Amino acid sequence: MTRAVIHALYTSPGHNYFGHHGQPSGDHPVEEHDSVELVAGKGIPGDRFFGWKDDYKGQVTLIDREVIEAVREHAGNPDLPASAFRRNVVTSGIELNRLVGRAFRLGDTLLEGTQKCAPCYWMDEACGKPGTEKLMHDRGGLRCKILTGGRLGLGEVEFAT
Repeated sequence: MTRAVIHALYTSPGHNYFGHHGQPSGDHPVEEHDSVELVAGKGIPGDRFFGWKDDYKGQVTLIDREVIEAVREHAGNPDLPASAFRRNVVTSGIELNRLVGRAFRLGDTLLEGTQKCAPCYWMDEACGKPGTEKLMHDRGGLRCKILTGGRLGLGEVEFAT
C-alpha cells in the first residue's frame, strides 16, 4: 500500500460539453467539495453521471495534477482552475493509465479503472488554448466504476492495487 494525494473534488449537476456536439457549450457550474460520497454502481450524488446508466464505465473520473500543471503552462495561464477539466478527482502519486482494467483501493473505496478519459476538442475551449486536446492525448485521466462505495476527502489517502 502506498500514499496518494487528493488535491480537489468536483461535481457538476449538468453536462457542458457531453452531448453538445454542433451546439454551444453549456453553463452548468462545477462545485468543489472537501469530501464526496462514492456510491457503488452509481457515482457521486449531485454529479451529472450519478445513476446515468446501469454499469456505466465513468461513475467517477480521475486526473493527475501534473497534467493540469502542463496545460496551465501550455495555456500561459497559471490560474486555470482544475475544475475546467471536468474530472471528479484531482490526484497525485498514482499512475492512472496503468489502472485500466484493474481494481484498486483509493481511501476506503474500491474502484475499477475502465478506460482512459480521451480528451475531446472541447478541451481547447475549456482551457482557452488551441492544442490542449493534443497535449492531453493519452493523459486525459481515468474513468472508473465504483465497486465499493465510501467517502473520499482532500489530502493523503491510502492507495493499493
